[in-house]
Amino acid sequence: MKISDYISKDVKALNLNSTIGDAKKLFNELTFSHMPIVEKNNLIGLINESDVRTIENNDETIGKSSEFLSNFFIGLNDNWINILKMFSSNETNLMPVLSDQNKYVGYYELNDVLHYFNDTPLLNHEGFFIVVEKGVRDYSFSEIAQIVESNEAKLIGAFISGYRNDLVQITLKIASEEINEIIQSFRRYGYHLLTKHKEDLFLEELKDRSDYLQKYLNM
Repeated sequence: MKISDYISKDVKALNLNSTIGDAKKLFNELTFSHMPIVEKNNLIGLINESDVRTIENNDETIGKSSEFLSNFFIGLNDNWINILKMFSSNETNLMPVLSDQNKYVGYYELNDVLHYFNDTPLLNHEGFFIVVEKGVRDYSFSEIAQIVESNEAKLIGAFISGYRNDLVQITLKIASEEINEIIQSFRRYGYHLLTKHKEDLFLEELKDRSDYLQKYLNM
């Protein structure tokens, strides 16, 4: 299923002649944070529910309240990562979609996009997540893939999930029945493991006990 299959036209967009009362009625019936304003298939902007609630005159047209309109949208061929980013940066749960000719074709609902994301192999495929950290100048995705595949595992996904000073944090989804060998391989290559795994903790506990026993025997 393509992300574009989630484009909806269930709710008709408002227009500049729609009244504030019309907008309030829609917001009362729906759970959207914004509603698109469209004229002749052209997106004029979006109006926010919180702004609509501040306008007392229900007979006033949206065209006369254009100072409240915001403007954001996603392209018909944009991928789901860009779509999620746009949802987040605009703090909305409705995202207008425009064609290559900049014509309004419908909208995405945030819940639908999250559902699509949940069905991707990154989340849906069997495997485990680890987060590793290394110097910005020292890591490479080819090296990461080589470490994973040399342990007869599959790298399902990898992305940079954070920066800290001159260090980069990389989140990995790995399909394998053996996690500890992969963890130890990353350590041998100078990667710091930021996530905790019970198999790894068990080995650390054994090492601590071994070190304690050795110290006791040397007394």
